[in-house]
Amino acid sequence: MDSQAESCAALVEEAERPLKSRAELGDTKASFLLGQLYYEEGRYTEARTMFDCIKDEESQALFQLAAMYYDGLGTTADPSKAVDYMRRVAERDAGTLRYTALYNLGRAYLEGHGVQASSAEAERYWLMAADDGNPYASVEAQCSLGMFYTSPETQDLRKAFFWHSQACGNGSLESQGALGVMYLYGYGVSKDLQAALYCLKEAAGRGNVYAQGHLAAYYYNLKLYTKAAVLAKRICQCEDINAISKCTGCLPEYINKGITIALFYHARCLQLGRGVPQNREKAQHYYSKAALMNPKVCKGLQMDIIYGRI
Repeated sequence: MDSQAESCAALVEEAERPLKSRAELGDTKASFLLGQLYYEEGRYTEARTMFDCIKDEESQALFQLAAMYYDGLGTTADPSKAVDYMRRVAERDAGTLRYTALYNLGRAYLEGHGVQASSAEAERYWLMAADDGNPYASVEAQCSLGMFYTSPETQDLRKAFFWHSQACGNGSLESQGALGVMYLYGYGVSKDLQAALYCLKEAAGRGNVYAQGHLAAYYYNLKLYTKAAVLAKRICQCEDINAISKCTGCLPEYINKGITIALFYHARCLQLGRGVPQNREKAQHYYSKAALMNPKVCKGLQMDIIYGRI
C-alpha cells in the first residue's frame, strides 16, 4: 500500500510540475487544470487560490469556486457568494456550463440556499436550463421540471409527462422510471400498460430502484407472485441509499420510495404465502421496516389492502 501511495504521489507531482510552469507564464487554462488537480487531490485551499486568480478569465474556475463556497471546501461555506458566482457564470458563458449554472440556480431557489426560496424562480431558471428539451442543455433541469410538476403545490401532470419524456429521450434514468409510473396509472397521459412495462423494465435494468419497486408491485397485481417476490426480496437488500443515488443519479427520495414499496410487497407475499413459503413472523418484520423507512408510502399501501386492491 505504501509503494502504491508513493507511486500515486509521484504521478501527481509529475502532472503538477508542467502545469505550474505554464501557469506562472500566465496560461489560464493551465492554471485551471492545476486548480482542478488540487481539487481532485483534496487540496481545497490550494485549489481555491488557483481558481480565484483566474475567475475573471475562466468561467470553469468561477463555477468551481461557486461549488466550493456552496459546500464549504477550502473556505467557509457562503451560499450567497456561491449563488452570486453561479449567476455570473450563467450570464457570461455561452456553452453547456451555462445550462448547468442555470440548473444550480434553480435548485438554490427551490431549496432557499443563498437566496429567498421561490418556486416561481426555480421554475424560471429550470426552464432556461432545460431549453425546450435541447439534448445539449441540462437534462437534470428537464427531469427536475418533471418532478416539479408532479409536486402537489405546483402540479401539472401534462407538463410533468412532457418534461419527463424530454429528459428520458436525453438519457435520464430517473425520468424513464417516472414515465413508467405515469403510463401505468395514466398520470398526465392515457394509461398504456405496454409502454409502462417497457419503461419500468428498462429503468429497472439500469438500476432505478423506484422503477424496480413499481415493477415488483406490477408483477404482484398480475398475480405473477414468484416474480414479484424474487424481485421485491432483491430490492429489500438495498441499504446505502446515498451510494445508489451517486451511482445511478437518481434522487434519494425516490430510491427510498422504491425500497419501501419492495419491503411492503415482500411482506405481503410472506404473509399470504404468495410466491414464497408463508412466514407471518418475517412478514411482520418487513412491514415494520417499510413503515420505518417511509410512513407515508406505507400508509398508502395499507389502505390498498383495506380496500382490497392488494
